[in-house]
Amino acid sequence: MSKEHEAQPAASNSVLGWALARTRARVFVDRCGPAYRTQTQLQLRADHAFALDSVHDEVELSRDFAADFVATRSLFAVQSRATCKREYLLRPDLGRQLNDSAREELARRCPHGPDVQIVLGDGLSAAAVVGQVPALLPRLEDAIGRRGWKLGQTFLVRYCRVGIMNEIGDLLAPEVIVLLIGERPGLASAQSLSAYLAYRPRSGQTDAHRNLISNIHACGVAPAEAALRVAALIDQMRQLRASGIAIKEQLNLVLGAQRIGASVHSF
Repeated sequence: MSKEHEAQPAASNSVLGWALARTRARVFVDRCGPAYRTQTQLQLRADHAFALDSVHDEVELSRDFAADFVATRSLFAVQSRATCKREYLLRPDLGRQLNDSAREELARRCPHGPDVQIVLGDGLSAAAVVGQVPALLPRLEDAIGRRGWKLGQTFLVRYCRVGIMNEIGDLLAPEVIVLLIGERPGLASAQSLSAYLAYRPRSGQTDAHRNLISNIHACGVAPAEAALRVAALIDQMRQLRASGIAIKEQLNLVLGAQRIGASVHSF
């Protein structure tokens, strides 16, 4: 048997095991001639199917979240100008605008001018919202509460694109918006969430005015770390009265404080 047909090296090898433990990417994958082996092919097809399901699935508050999680926060859902998932995928511009009933409901149910406004958006992965928000949102609320910031009424936007932050900013005038939105799925993870932040978002702003913490999931940025990083970015934005390219995340300081806190807590 030629070397190219030999079995995959054992993961017990210290170097290979270290690499495999640090990534979900398909590294050191064996093949049979020019093709993947059957097990790898089947796993690829399964991961691709899960990614497709994540894009096309809908988020339903009453179905996908615990009743007390929804009730204690008075969570409710509104919709962009996209009328269905197909239109949302074909017309990204409609996902950046609230429909008329959404604007009316937000104006009626949400306080004007909070320090922080959290928005949930289905984005391109319903699985990410369902999988990560229950762990991340309470931690983020706790971090905001400890700092004494006024938190607005959290809500979900269906068929949501990142640019909808501008319209919400025009309507509710928060100092900082945090949009927790499902990322485009990949074959390594279809449950990855992003947190977009902007200081006083308004019409005409672009990604240059926003900051991003991505890859929030079990094998990426953990919810506890994500909450710390989001809170630290909000603090920077409020101090500097800016966001986007005007802000550089102080990641070493944030994670260093987290490690120190964990060490102190352990004694």
